[in-house]
Amino acid sequence: MGDCFPLCNAPVGHRVRVTDLQLEGFQRRRMLDIGLVPGTEVKVIRRSPIGDPTAYLVRGAVIGLRKNEASKVLVEEE
Repeated sequence: MGDCFPLCNAPVGHRVRVTDLQLEGFQRRRMLDIGLVPGTEVKVIRRSPIGDPTAYLVRGAVIGLRKNEASKVLVEEE
């Protein structure tokens, strides 16, 4: 297990594993509903030309997250 860092810092093409969500209330529920639960593998697919949002592959679905959302999802390298 490596050091944890925000999902928004993961490079395109990398696979990471969710370790924690630093969110509360509706935002936390939304992340859990789209499959971002601890232990889930996430692949960074691509960033938009201006850098926000970023597309992630989560449990077979492509999810777009803005940097302010992805910064609250802690991950570690696989």
